[in-house]
Amino acid sequence: MLTIPFKLIVVTCFLCGILCCFLDHANPTAADPRIPAIAKHFGTKGRYEEVNPHLIEDILAVNTSILQRPSAQCREVHVTAIVRHGTRYPTTKNVKKMQQLHKLVRASRHEEEEEEEWLREIRYHWKMWYTAGMDGRLAQKGVSDHKHLAVRLSKLFPSLLSEENLRGGRVKFITSSKHRCVNSTLAFKGGLTELWGMEGEEFDHDVNDALMRFFDHCRKFVKDVDNNPSAMLELDRFRSGPEMRRVQEKIADRLRVPYMLITDDMAEAAFYLCAYEFAIKTVNSPWCQLFDVVDAQVMEYANDLKQFWKRGYGYDINSKSSCILFHDVFSRLDKAISESRSGQQSTEAVTVLVGHAETLLPLLTLLGFFKDSDRLTSANYATQAQRSFRTGLILPYAANLLLVLYDCGEGGMRLQPLLNEKPLSFPGMVDHQASVPLYRDVKESYRELLRGCNFETECQLFS
Repeated sequence: MLTIPFKLIVVTCFLCGILCCFLDHANPTAADPRIPAIAKHFGTKGRYEEVNPHLIEDILAVNTSILQRPSAQCREVHVTAIVRHGTRYPTTKNVKKMQQLHKLVRASRHEEEEEEEWLREIRYHWKMWYTAGMDGRLAQKGVSDHKHLAVRLSKLFPSLLSEENLRGGRVKFITSSKHRCVNSTLAFKGGLTELWGMEGEEFDHDVNDALMRFFDHCRKFVKDVDNNPSAMLELDRFRSGPEMRRVQEKIADRLRVPYMLITDDMAEAAFYLCAYEFAIKTVNSPWCQLFDVVDAQVMEYANDLKQFWKRGYGYDINSKSSCILFHDVFSRLDKAISESRSGQQSTEAVTVLVGHAETLLPLLTLLGFFKDSDRLTSANYATQAQRSFRTGLILPYAANLLLVLYDCGEGGMRLQPLLNEKPLSFPGMVDHQASVPLYRDVKESYRELLRGCNFETECQLFS
């Protein structure tokens, strides 16, 4: 009989304990019962904390090492931040779907059968509290998203996002007219005024839908994509395909209802119930028990397909509709460079532009970020597991693209992109300083867009 020395057992258990502690610290979401196992697959309905798990433990934590200054000479002279609104309530359309599913579940009771605790919870005890009047409004969690983001960015850029610059009018705010964006803007400003003991003081913001909701004003996009049912053909095919059908069958089995009752809309409603309960209330809802990780990956892909074809690389006009925002951003950077080179005090140290996922994704696409070698289609789900186009990582609530401009003296002006407070590299930049390239090299790589990409020309309709 094989005997194992007692000391070896003790040492092994001790090392395993250390390893487990390390893994739990490295990944705060590991085995946390408050967090659904499928939380990373919620796509555009996901929390910002799933992209940055360290914020779960400390929502104001900042990693200053992400600012990769090429030399000690470099100093930040301007930041443009394009930010999605914070966590919101579901739209009226989705609330109606969720209400329909809830009624279906409650109507299909099986008193004589023994049911799992989670199923009894949603069938008998869970209350439908979502109402049509919520219609995409900012939730309290969304207010916190932007307050906390403002504080973190002030810690990351103390010389730019400062009390002095805010009071001096050198921090500019521009927002979409939608209530969730206006209220996110107010929350961002509130985070700064509370930080500096300036409660009650108000600072202006501009409402500019031409800039932040350009997609509504691009006639070609509206006609060819937004109002064109055939533009979403790949999504429709996937939603009626075998992967989605299997998810629907598994949901029906778990609910103990006939397959015919769980349509693709009902599967989506169940997924949204899990996602919204978590994003808004930080609750691991019993609705989440309707999905395992494999199911969630299918639901995530369906959402990514929609975003790919409606806002991303699916059609050229999707990205070209953002030409007006693209030129606006580079105009601000050019102005900041001119002022820095002439020794003037910056008139606009920070620009905060608050919009939508539909604002950010077309611009990121125009800039060439997250472009995979193969397009997302209904037929290649199995080969897209490692895709970079994953909206849950790109566009959670409060997602943000930061463009940080450095004056490096004789080292030139340099530009660093950050997405969700993480470094990015501009596509096509391959030298050792690709993450913080010379501004002139960035402009050279986008020279065709800077010379063209005229919003009026791209968006006009030809008879």
